[in-house]
Formats: sequence, structure tokens, C-alpha cells
Amino acid sequence: MQVQQQFTIVKEGNIASAKGFQAGGLHCGLRKKKVDLGWFYSEVPAEAAGVYTMNVFQAAPLKVTKESIAKENKLQAVVVNSAIANACTGEQGLQDAYDMRQLFAETVGIEEHLAAVASTGVIGELLPMDKLSQGISQIADKSNLGANKFETAILTTDTREKGIAVEVEIDGQTVTIGGAAKGSGMINPNMATMLGFVTTDAKVNAASLSTALKAITNKSFNMITVDGDTSTNDMVLVLANGLAENQSLTPEHPEWQSFFDALQFVCEYLAKEIARDGEGATRLVEVQVNGAVTDEAAAKIAKSIISSNLVKTAIHGADANWGRIITAIGYSGEPLDPDKVSISLGDILVVENGVPHPFDEDQAKEYLLEEEITIYAQLGDGNGKGIAWGCDLSYEYVRINASYRT
Repeated sequence: MQVQQQFTIVKEGNIASAKGFQAGGLHCGLRKKKVDLGWFYSEVPAEAAGVYTMNVFQAAPLKVTKESIAKENKLQAVVVNSAIANACTGEQGLQDAYDMRQLFAETVGIEEHLAAVASTGVIGELLPMDKLSQGISQIADKSNLGANKFETAILTTDTREKGIAVEVEIDGQTVTIGGAAKGSGMINPNMATMLGFVTTDAKVNAASLSTALKAITNKSFNMITVDGDTSTNDMVLVLANGLAENQSLTPEHPEWQSFFDALQFVCEYLAKEIARDGEGATRLVEVQVNGAVTDEAAAKIAKSIISSNLVKTAIHGADANWGRIITAIGYSGEPLDPDKVSISLGDILVVENGVPHPFDEDQAKEYLLEEEITIYAQLGDGNGKGIAWGCDLSYEYVRINASYRT
């Protein structure tokens, strides 16, 4: 295991790494061949928290999952289908989401309000409930178990699975936090088509878990963008089943920060993997902003830079066109002194105190051709800092989205 701060990254860790969790996936016919129905399950009810899309068109599964959590802030199992988003489907779509929850709860033997549902895929199509029902009925078959199958089942245009787990010691007990996510296009979360699921065997106070998730989401999932579009189906859920037998975690617990940091690392890792897997992407781009008036201002500026299509296309062409970065900073709406702004592409300084700094174009081009690049923006003497992640914008992105339904 690789040492990372106060926690360790579990080799081949996944959403089922924490005590008492299992996951699986199968093909039920929503897609031609690929696994398209996934689930994960806790042996006991778990404290639960969620964050959801800010799009006013919220898909039926989100409404149903919100109701489940609202009853007693607990969940025990989550079922997810890909291919069809069950969004903008009216009363029938909402009833299908309720039926999906009921069928799933009955199959795994839990109370209905302890089950959550999520969907991702094409908007405006009804779920083929006959296929979905048949698929749910096969969940008990142990041959369908496997976290890798879950990770595959939730994908749409993604090119790779996204999973991780870490371990951290709390009260002398080993606490594990695992996660899985999907997302490749329609990614500009305020809570994109993005789904994130995190499990832990830590014992955590429900209100504290919810507060932590919201704070961490604002520094992880909400700080990525692929194309500036916020989906109808975004959702991140965290389940904490307490089987690690630590003392209940709240911000007053002496090791709360260790837990918080580990949870934030898992969410940041998954967020960065989504950005790395952006539709047609060839680069993972990180933007670090320092010297802003506040952290909030720095975050907004970082997101403005990473969201600029002109910046993203310049990166794809390995063109050190720093004027596009300056422009994105300028229209962010945040206060700053233009004469104090400096910009670097990796270690290559291109703007110093608001004016061009001589640099080697060939060296800059070579850097921008790397798979991971970082843009640094120093705005002045403030204490505010923020980080955002995204990717380049390629010809392949246009091809994928021009034929998404075909």
C-alpha cells in the first residue's frame, strides 16, 4: 500500500473494500452488450448523506432517493442503471423510479426507504421496466458479485472504470473508505452526468457526515468541468455503516480531521478521474489559483479558467496562448489587480505582474503535450486559494456528442 498523508491507499481498493459492503453488476438488456445494472449493499443500515444536481430539471431517481434518505438519514443499498436517465419522463418516469426502488428492496430483503435508485444515460426515454425487473430479480445470483462489475455497469461514454479505497486509523480501529464514480461528458457539476458513490465502515454522526460531504463536494466534484453542461441526474451518496466500531465521529472527535481528509482524498481522486476521462480528452488539466481575496474567489477564478473552451482548445493544440487564460480570469467577476497577476504553465512563467514574460515556445509546447498539465495563476498578496480540474476539448468530443443517441 502506498503511503498518502495520514491514510493509505488500498491496492485495488473499491466501493466494496469497507467492512460489510458488497457490490455487483449484470447485463439486463438496457444496452446491447455491456453490463448496465449495478448495485451495492451494506449488511446493516448505514448513515447516509447526499448531494444532488442544481439543474432545475431533476430526474425521477433523484426525487425518490431524496425521499429515502429524508425518512431517517439512512440507506442500506443502492441500485443504478445506465443507458437511460429516466429524466423528463413525467409521472410515468416517477412511478417507474418508485417501482425500481420497491423491486430492489424486496429482492435484497430490506425496507423500501433504505433503498436508493440512480440512473444515467439518454434523457427523455422511459425505462423498459420489464427488462429492469428481470435484471433486478437476478441480483441474488452470486455470479453477479464484484465491485468491478458495479463500476462497469454505471458507465455511459466513459472509457474506464473509476474506483478507489483508503484506510485510516480512528480510535485504534482501521477505518476504510471506498468509492466509485462515473462521468465523462455533460460535466460541470453544481452537483453533471456524474454519479459518485462512497462507502465507509466508519461510525459517523449523520448530520456531521452530511456537513462533511457538502464541504468536500465544493472542493472536489464541484471543481471539475468537461464541457460546461450540468446534467439532470448528478448525485453523490455516502453510506457509513459503523462496522469499524470506532467512537461516533463528529467535528469534536480528536481524529475527525483524519477522517475528513481521507474522505476528501477519495472524492478528489474520483473527481479528477472524471475530468481525466472527459469525452475525447487527451490531457488532465489542473488549475491552481493563489493570492485571491478569498478561497471562494480563487475557486471561482480557477473554475472560470478550466471552463473556458478557448483555453481548453489551446491546450488540445499545445498552444501556449496565455491571453485566453488572462481573459478567463478577467471575466470571472472576482476582484483583483491586473498588475499583480502572474501565470505559469508548469514551471514556465509566461505572464509576470500583468505583462508578458519571455519564454521558449518550443519548451511550452512540449510541456502542453504531456498527459497531465498544471496552470498556475498568482493573483496578488491575498490568502485565497483554489484548485479546479478539467481536460482539453478535442475533435473527438464533437464526434462523440454529435452521435450520442446513435
